[in-house]
This record gives sequence, structure tokens and C-alpha cells, in this order.
Amino acid sequence: MQPSTILDREEYIEQAYFFRLFRERLGENLPAQEILTMADQELLSSTRLPMAVQFLASEMKHSGLLGSGFDRLSHYFHRFQAFLMNESEDEDRKFTTNVALLVLEREAYYRGNQPTPAGLFVFQFETITRNRLNYFRGIDAMLEDPIYDSDWRGFLANVRKQVGTTDFCELIYRRSQWIVLEQKRLHPNYEPNVPILFAEKEGKIAKASRGRDPLFLFAALQRQLGYPEVPKPKKKDEAATQLEMLQHKVREMDARLKLVEAETRGGPIDLQQFMDKPLPTDDE
Repeated sequence: MQPSTILDREEYIEQAYFFRLFRERLGENLPAQEILTMADQELLSSTRLPMAVQFLASEMKHSGLLGSGFDRLSHYFHRFQAFLMNESEDEDRKFTTNVALLVLEREAYYRGNQPTPAGLFVFQFETITRNRLNYFRGIDAMLEDPIYDSDWRGFLANVRKQVGTTDFCELIYRRSQWIVLEQKRLHPNYEPNVPILFAEKEGKIAKASRGRDPLFLFAALQRQLGYPEVPKPKKKDEAATQLEMLQHKVREMDARLKLVEAETRGGPIDLQQFMDKPLPTDDE
């Protein structure tokens, strides 16, 4: 697979629009295949995105999945974008397609507006943490992101090894300009032995957040430095969700039973009776 490259700003602007359009129309209960088939007509034709969307529509028609399409378009979509879509299609996770598209929208918007490796790293890492996605696959995807140079890739490889054993605040603080300034006050000739990746403010905020929930650090960086905000998963009423699923299963079993009975009698099968009927109104 060809690695992705940093795209022109207009590509990311159109991506953000596409992900929002896709998410909103899914919310209107339109079929994903139909949305993809029509969406390319609304996108700026001077970008490569309409062709990418056409390919996604074709891939979904054959496989029923979007993640495989993102994987095969690795020269256009970044690996982390493909990772998010694949995670949303994992039935063992609660990371929905709607949330994935909202994350993709915000990430694309940030990429189109003077992104920094530090800001994107924090956004991507918080996305993994907040949604309990696979850390190792997520960081592996980040390692292939063209925004990160060799110093950043070395840092990401260390983060991958230290997940769960080192406070996230420490990871930022130790690679910040703030710790360099602190050390120089004590030792004027001090020089760091690792590349400095975060600015003074990031390091200062990280040090002040040590010992706390990393989510508080993410929120502080968003407030103070304008880092992009990761969507927060909405809490669902578990009892209501389970009841809805049970009711759906009962309706499905009832429809299948009626179909079997009709076949046993040998008479014509009226498929209309198995379609969902509208709920009665107050006047009925």
C-alpha cells in the first residue's frame, strides 16, 4: 500500500464537510450506500475526494463495510482515519459509526487549519483513550501519519511501550520546553538528551496536571491552547436500550414465524404484512 501524504488544505476542508454530511444523513435514516452514491455530486470537483467517495460507494456495495475502503485508499486517507472507521465496524466495541464520523470531521477540520504534530497527537490519543479503542493498533496507525517526523515517530514508539505504566502527563512534560527551562535555572549548561516536541505552555500544563485523570489534561489543553475537542460519548439508558433490542428481536421472531406458517399452508405469501407498520396516532 502507498503511504498517505499531507494533502492540500482544500482536501481537508472537503473531508470535514463530507464526514458531517454523511453523519447527518445517517441520522435521517438514509441508507449509507445511497448517501455515498449521491455525495460525490456535492463535493468540490477540483479535489480528489469525489473520486474517493465513489470508490467507497463501490467498496461498500461489494463488502458492506467502509473500513476496507479506507484501507485501500491509504494513499489518500490517513491510516488513523482508516483505523477509526474499522474500529466503528467492530461489533465488540461501543464506538459507533456516528461517533467515528464526528471524530473524523473534527480531525479533518483541524488538519485544514494550521495543525501541529503536538495538537494532533493529543487529539488522536484522547480519541483512543476516551472511546476505549485498541491502543496498539491506534498508535501503529499514528506512526504512519505523515505529519509526524522521525523524532515524533521515535516518541510514539516509546509511548506504545509505556502505555499503562507511565503517567500521560509525564510523557508530555519530559519532552517539553518547560522542563528544559526548569533545568537550566539549576544547571545553566543543561542540554536535553532527547528531542523536545512540546512547547513551554504544554509542558507547564502537563506538570500541573500530574497525578490527575488524563482527561483533565486534555480539557486543559483544549481550553488554554485551542486544541481540538474530542467528542464525548453520550451515556445511554441501559434499561431502555435492552428493552428496545428485546422488542426488535420479538418482532423479528414473530415475522419469521408468520412466514413459516404461510409456507406450510402453501398459499401465497404477502410480504407486505412483514413490513414495519406505523405506530397508531392518538385519533385511532
